[in-house]
Amino acid sequence: MNFEGLDPGLAEYSPAMHSALDPVLDAHLNPSLLQNVELDPEGVALEALPVQESVHIMEGVYSELHSVVAEVGVPVSVSHFDLHEEMLWVGSHGGHATSFFGPALERYSSFQVNGSDDIRQIQSLENGILFLTKSNLKYMARGGLIIFDYLLDESEDMHSLLLTDSSTLLIGGLQNHILEIDLNTVQETQKYAVETPGVTIMRQTNRFFFCGHTSGKVSLRDLRTFKVEHEFDAFSGSLSDFDVHGNLLAACGFSSRLTGLACDRFLKVYDLRMMRAITPLQVHVDPAFLRFIPTYTSRLAIISQSGQCQFCEPTGLANPADIFHVNPVGPLLMTFDVSASKQALAFGDSEGCVHLWTDSPEPSFNPYSRETEFALPCLVDSLPPLDWSQDLLPLSLIPVPLTTDTLLSDWPAANSAPAPRRAPPVDAEILRTMKKVGFIGYAPNPRTRLRNQIPYRLKESDSEFDSFSQVTESPVGREEEPHLHIVSKKYRKVTIKYSKLGLEDFDFKHYNKTLFAGLEPHIPNAYCNCMIQVLYFLEPVRCLIQNHLCQKEFCLACELGFLFHMLDLSRGDPCQGSNFLRAFRTIPEASALGLILADSDEASGKGNLARLIQRWNRFILTQLHQDMQELEVPQAYRGVGGSFCSSGDSVIGQLFSCEMENCSLCRCGSETVRASSTLLFTLSYPEDKTGKNYDFAQVLKRSICLEQNTQAWCDNCEKYQPTVQTRNIRHLPDILVINCEVNSSKEADFWRMQAEAAFKMTVKKHGGEISKNKEFALADWKDLGSPEGVLLCPSTEELKNIWLPFSIRMKMTRNKGLDVCNWTDGDEWGPARAEEEHGVYVYDLMATVVHILDSRTGSSLVAHIKVGETYHQRKEVSEGVTHQQWYLFNDFLIEPIDKHEAVQFDMNWKVPAILYYVKRNLNSRYNLNIKNPIEASVLLAEASLARKQRKTHTTFIPLMLNEMPQVGDLVGLDAEFVTLNEEEAELRSDGTKSTIKPSQMSVARITCVRGQGPNEGIPFIDDYISTQEQVVDYLTQYSGIKPGDLDAKISSKHLTTLKSTYLKLRFLIDIGVKFVGHGLQKDFRVINLMVPKDQVLDTVYLFHMPRKRMISLRFLAWYFLDLKIQGETHDSIEDARTALQLYRKYLELSKNGTEPESFHKVLKGLYEKGRKMDWKVPEPDGQTSPKNAAVFSSVLAL
Repeated sequence: MNFEGLDPGLAEYSPAMHSALDPVLDAHLNPSLLQNVELDPEGVALEALPVQESVHIMEGVYSELHSVVAEVGVPVSVSHFDLHEEMLWVGSHGGHATSFFGPALERYSSFQVNGSDDIRQIQSLENGILFLTKSNLKYMARGGLIIFDYLLDESEDMHSLLLTDSSTLLIGGLQNHILEIDLNTVQETQKYAVETPGVTIMRQTNRFFFCGHTSGKVSLRDLRTFKVEHEFDAFSGSLSDFDVHGNLLAACGFSSRLTGLACDRFLKVYDLRMMRAITPLQVHVDPAFLRFIPTYTSRLAIISQSGQCQFCEPTGLANPADIFHVNPVGPLLMTFDVSASKQALAFGDSEGCVHLWTDSPEPSFNPYSRETEFALPCLVDSLPPLDWSQDLLPLSLIPVPLTTDTLLSDWPAANSAPAPRRAPPVDAEILRTMKKVGFIGYAPNPRTRLRNQIPYRLKESDSEFDSFSQVTESPVGREEEPHLHIVSKKYRKVTIKYSKLGLEDFDFKHYNKTLFAGLEPHIPNAYCNCMIQVLYFLEPVRCLIQNHLCQKEFCLACELGFLFHMLDLSRGDPCQGSNFLRAFRTIPEASALGLILADSDEASGKGNLARLIQRWNRFILTQLHQDMQELEVPQAYRGVGGSFCSSGDSVIGQLFSCEMENCSLCRCGSETVRASSTLLFTLSYPEDKTGKNYDFAQVLKRSICLEQNTQAWCDNCEKYQPTVQTRNIRHLPDILVINCEVNSSKEADFWRMQAEAAFKMTVKKHGGEISKNKEFALADWKDLGSPEGVLLCPSTEELKNIWLPFSIRMKMTRNKGLDVCNWTDGDEWGPARAEEEHGVYVYDLMATVVHILDSRTGSSLVAHIKVGETYHQRKEVSEGVTHQQWYLFNDFLIEPIDKHEAVQFDMNWKVPAILYYVKRNLNSRYNLNIKNPIEASVLLAEASLARKQRKTHTTFIPLMLNEMPQVGDLVGLDAEFVTLNEEEAELRSDGTKSTIKPSQMSVARITCVRGQGPNEGIPFIDDYISTQEQVVDYLTQYSGIKPGDLDAKISSKHLTTLKSTYLKLRFLIDIGVKFVGHGLQKDFRVINLMVPKDQVLDTVYLFHMPRKRMISLRFLAWYFLDLKIQGETHDSIEDARTALQLYRKYLELSKNGTEPESFHKVLKGLYEKGRKMDWKVPEPDGQTSPKNAAVFSSVLAL
């Protein structure tokens, strides 16, 4: 840039004075910069100085983010955004270079480039930075090491450089030539002659080199020969700056006047297609710098020396409203640059300050920046502190210097004696079970200690570390040291141990001794299991969702209703939400919100589960609200006092929605009021740093009636203005949902501090009469919910880490205000209806979802839920059950807990995420009857999704109206599956295989055949299930499914959706039919159905002897029925018919179950024959069946 034509105020920094600049405090320095600045002995500030507090950044509008001091009092001569890393480089008139990292402008490196000359241009390369001074080109690493130093002729005065490619550089100045330098050899390769007075600015496009001259001209030169192709005579005085974008060239400069040079307020704009000037652009500032910022349009940023910045279109009119002001510490701006991403602007002023303006709160300087390498910290200074009171602390952490002198520990032999550690006694269990062969004894491992390890105890009497001698209660925690674990065992992440039989021999009852159903965690995105349980134990939500049924293929409300039905039927057995999560993965909004985790992220715990479950909470309520709006509200959901919900609203909206008024007050006095609603609230914590104590009710009220200052559009002012936005509540919800937003140590410290204050107040309130330990055990947990089981004097442990109240009281005031206070059962409370008529409501805590931070087993999510009496009545099948009980739900682990545990949050490992409060007596407000929405019409004929299916390909005959199944009817069923994800397994050191994660299966074909009547054995359902997920293995040998069978475009099968077939099976289950099949347990598990045990007749177990192997359907058909099935592939129709025939054969052999002894003899012969045949069916020309099984004429006719 040419400095000769700039403002006369720059004369004091003319090139002649640069060498005279001493690194001391400048006389023109603003005295305010002296605060908190220490100068080194030579007077140069070594640390960046924050000049101004950062302001609120509005998206899309440039505002100042940070200001720092590069070098106190020394003007900034050039600034440059690094093109490879997130860094900003600044050069000074004193030859000093400084780099700042990231938008926070943290000082990265600082070094001297030239001892006397100013830095005139900076260019970043991949391996370092190029610095151009008056007669020197220096290439330095980003840390300050010199890579090369190229000295130019002392008579030359260089001003600009241009990187033409990765290894070629052009350098120009106030002489009559331009140098071309090869960066690989660091040699001059070409010298191009130019007219005097030379070149001070250079730009490049894919067509030309552009050279700006001090005479005011801009020349366009050929890329190969550097010859002049065209020339624009822009200004009569001098050129200040120019830039090129697309087909436009814009320039600013100075014009000659009688009194000398004057800044021209007209920008010259040239069309490079026609090589002529277009209408000049008049601006409202004195332009000294300009840059194109092509984000949405080809905007120009015009900067004056005094700090004014204006944005305008190069072919439009400049608007005075588009001017903003940079507040330089010095009187003048000296340099300006734009980042490659166009998100950041950098200004340097004459007092050594750098100002960063951005259009977003978290800008990036480059679209794709590489990671910056930071200096390694000094290892001596970062040694960890050693706690001498810890017996297990390894002394090897102490660095010991090498020495040849005698150490203090080298005692003479006379003063020391060897004392080897005594071998521990052999476990009594090992001695009891040991079998000797010669002098060697063999015994099974009792697994009371870690393999090949003995606990090291300093004291024989120290019983604290004797926990190794006890067998843990479950496989979780057997290979760890419990006394070193901070997280309670029941809160740790639970995993399923898979064996050869899969899940059949896994003891779920060990983790769940209740009759409530847990949820399995191995399915992708099963992190939401705890929230599914919370929604299920909300009685109105449970009934509402199960009454919902629509035609959408992937409806979360329908799938959640199916899952709730399974949880209702279960008697303690775990369920899985595979179909619900399958529908969840297909919803675009879920993917856009980042709610769908990859398997690797879920296994490694990379995602922040607390934030994730809070986003999921908001998403599921919104999605259910939308799904329920699409259908008319069922008649079963009319409230006690009239219509359950208003038109256009859903029952979810009635339960969770809170109606609000959002008021925006502009500083001009105009007020805008808009009505809105929300399904949940987010806690907003006070910014008070004085350590003030707050009740939870105070923070909740602050979060509900939120007041904030923000920029908003004002219709009266017709522009964005600072406004005060307040929120007033018009109607409170029946269920109050709160996201805690404890996402940083700041919020965690707030919870911890308030819990400590609440504990001190409680102790003071009780007058110190608090016991140190609990006075009752949790063994008889049924009595915990009764008044007799509640102690009047709680223990100390029960009161620690508690800030959350069990109840809160809310009152709507007449002036649209809201009063919130903590509530205890001892407070006065009038009749519920009378209080509610006056706008007073009491909300009871129903559930808390917490994030468990465990470095060993991985982070997880659990829920504390207060289960009501209606759920206990259904599970215990006894009337008169009135107690409520808190439970811990940790996937398939369910355990009753004390109510204080539900609100105790040790922020070191147990962090609150979501709170659910419900209005007192909520269930009495609604009709909670469930009417099964699945009708018999689902079994009637339906169209196929496949385009090529013809009637000739039909493999089944749908049921007629007179064939509708009745209670106890037999239905033969078989299903085929495909693999979506392969199983993950590992080999142990002994060669055995351990399954880490089972393969994920998806149902591909479901067949149901008639079990009685004239059409016995004829299928009435033979559906191929369309899938949108990628199939890894079609398992054609075992399933008969071929690629293309599940594709609606090319399939010739009867293709349906999973939901359509699921409804058919649900209707059959609900009507009470009995399913006959082989291996139905796995089939129902993959289909995700819960079938009562008395409705399942499984031939696997009918023809099975205890502690013997399971027998295949193929061998049973050959042995009993003389049938050869499953030759090349499996066919579900054939398998279902065969299972029906085997069941008839079972009834025949066992005389309808009246002669078990005779049937036992038959089974004994079956197993003997199987062992002889190695359980293989002979080939067709081999041995025939040993039995001539009677088959039914109706089946043979088929």
